[in-house]
Amino acid sequence: MTSIDQAVINEAAERLRTAAEGRVPCAPVRDLLGTEDMEAAYRVQQLLTAWRLNAGSVVTGRKIGLTSSAVQAQLGVDQPDFGFLFGDMDVSGGDVHMVRLLQPKAEAEIAFVLSDDLDDPDLGPADVRAAVAHAAPALEIVDSRVADWDISLTDTVADNASSGLYVLGDARLRLDEFEPRATTMRMYVNDVRVSEGNGAACLGDPLNALLWLARTAHALGEPLRAGQVVLSGALGPMARVAAGDRVHAEISGLGTVSATFTDKDSA
Repeated sequence: MTSIDQAVINEAAERLRTAAEGRVPCAPVRDLLGTEDMEAAYRVQQLLTAWRLNAGSVVTGRKIGLTSSAVQAQLGVDQPDFGFLFGDMDVSGGDVHMVRLLQPKAEAEIAFVLSDDLDDPDLGPADVRAAVAHAAPALEIVDSRVADWDISLTDTVADNASSGLYVLGDARLRLDEFEPRATTMRMYVNDVRVSEGNGAACLGDPLNALLWLARTAHALGEPLRAGQVVLSGALGPMARVAAGDRVHAEISGLGTVSATFTDKDSA
């Protein structure tokens, strides 16, 4: 159990919220939380989530982070994490407006849309597979409120797993039509290949990542629900993006997904 008191949790959450609202990256919060206290980091995340819900946001799913060894190496961490997805994070079908982001990077993923609740303490692989209505190709636009992406595991967990926005491609395939572990991925920025990987790079199988999340969410008292979107975690390294960039990912057997970044006002 964490020994960090609520006042410190509040201070860390307020630092991250101020960075997000003011669009000025902040110092890491590990000076307050340390680098290993996951419980404290998730308490900060929960507080930020509560503030967002109180402001009218709606939870539409979860994102799994740090499932790829390549991304773990990029950030110097060694285990997955998760954050919440909100309705206004879905920017499928339109431009991605840089005004909503601070230090964006893109990564290609598989999105799972659930047909059933995953509310059981004894979930197994067959349970999560059966609960997937369909899969879709996805780009997650990760972001960090921490300056220069200078993050430890507690920094990214507290910061809603460095969430930003996400884009879903048009394909919708059932798991009897598409096997996540067998897929390969290539991602391009402005037609230059910047990342490649495969389903096995995501905890050995993206469905393993979904199982990890389902068990973790249940243990925390907030199980995954039917209709929610779950982003599997990256299939390969993430890449920086800037205004004017077009990102395109090809996920074999599933389809393609693209996004164009613009510095035009989203209003």
